[in-house]
Amino acid sequence: MFRKTLLCWALLLAGAVAFAAPAGAPLIVGGNFSNRTNTQQAVIFDQKTRDAEIAALNERLKNKDFAGTIERINELASKNFLDQRFYLLLAIAYDGLHQYNDVIYSAGEAIAVAPQDPRAYILRAQAYLQTGDYDRCRIDVDKALRLNPKSQLALKVKQELDSKTRATPVAAAPAAAKNHAPAPQWLIMYFLAIVAAIAVFIYLRYEDVFRRGPRTAFSRKEVEVKEQYDFLRQIGEGGMGKVYEAYDKVLKRKVAIKRVRPELVRSAYVREQFLAEARMVALLRHPCIVEIYTVIESESSLYLVFEYVDGQTLETRLDIDGRIPFSEAKKIFDFVCRGLHYAHSQDIIHCDLKPGNIMIKEDGTAKVMDFGVAKKSMDGDTGARTVAGTPAYMAPEQQKGFMRKQSDVYSLALCLYEALVGQVPWSVKGFDIATKRVYPPSRLAPGIPKEVDRLLEDALREDPRERIQSIDEFWSRLNAIQPLPEENLEKTHY
Repeated sequence: MFRKTLLCWALLLAGAVAFAAPAGAPLIVGGNFSNRTNTQQAVIFDQKTRDAEIAALNERLKNKDFAGTIERINELASKNFLDQRFYLLLAIAYDGLHQYNDVIYSAGEAIAVAPQDPRAYILRAQAYLQTGDYDRCRIDVDKALRLNPKSQLALKVKQELDSKTRATPVAAAPAAAKNHAPAPQWLIMYFLAIVAAIAVFIYLRYEDVFRRGPRTAFSRKEVEVKEQYDFLRQIGEGGMGKVYEAYDKVLKRKVAIKRVRPELVRSAYVREQFLAEARMVALLRHPCIVEIYTVIESESSLYLVFEYVDGQTLETRLDIDGRIPFSEAKKIFDFVCRGLHYAHSQDIIHCDLKPGNIMIKEDGTAKVMDFGVAKKSMDGDTGARTVAGTPAYMAPEQQKGFMRKQSDVYSLALCLYEALVGQVPWSVKGFDIATKRVYPPSRLAPGIPKEVDRLLEDALREDPRERIQSIDEFWSRLNAIQPLPEENLEKTHY
């Protein structure tokens, strides 16, 4: 009995430490812009001209001509003079004008094209600091210091952030304590006795649970994955890890297994986040969604076991064919809308919809897969708050850490645009970087009805409140558009 009492006190102390421990940082899953751009596009401006323009823009910034810098970049963009360095320069200019939301957007674009450049992280951290979003600020400034530990500007931002988030000084505490008599010793002992009695009762009532140790329905302790699965070949790789085709030796069937990158789940907090999201997605049962069978924990990683689907992703199809006719795209996206509509009806947001996550089966049907960063929808205007997904397909509010069902509508529209045109909107000649207005797809490729232009325009609005509000509305409008006679697919605007 004495041994049990000692164990109870140890458990009680461990619980107190656990409650005092700070919460871990939210999971961040990165990505890169799609590199499936049209490499046959004519080069209008040589590198020497580009470098000269960048130098001129830098000179404007040194002279604090911030508005002139923005105006000049927009003027160059309207002439199809595009350069990835523009995003960083725009972020600096908006910072000079104290337009912090524009700084966050432009710095996010700069990070997407140059994730190893600490300057964009510092600019966005400064903007988050000014808007009072200290959590996002700390994530960006820590990333900047990992990339360049000697950055004086990053250290300055971190110092200012620490000063704003530091706890209130307790110098006056001793003086205040004099005005309050300490609690009687008998009262403290009485309270501790009650806590000890409760701990003993819990231990004796659930002793078998304590002896077994923590286990969940989605984990197996010290499991050797290869004892159950034969890994046949690698079939994909993304920001979260590698995907393999495998054979389940127990159930005698093919499966797809994603091995989550070890560094993503090294933290116990992040590992639990993955497991919680896997449990949530495992509840989805729909013919247009790739089913998740189970999640297996090993000592060094996590394995997500999915339904195996014969076919190719929309990304692979576009790599081969360039673009697909509207009539075929309409059929494919009908299945995609069905899957997303069902997920949204369960209050689950995909958060990472892109051509690589749309699987086209051999019979022409399609399935949505990889709900690996899916989030539970939240009530209110804020939505689920986490930066996750692939930047090229993320809605503007999603890049700032706010995810809504309308964010999936935005990503869905981007996927349809790329399927019909062969490129994402901002890599197409004619994209207006100043107003973020996309070039109408019906002017870029034949066989696209003009009604599609209006559908995509409404679905790609910057403000989620002005955007098409649901997958169901997008789906209904897409179904109402009748295909035109197909023309030569090689005849395109670009």
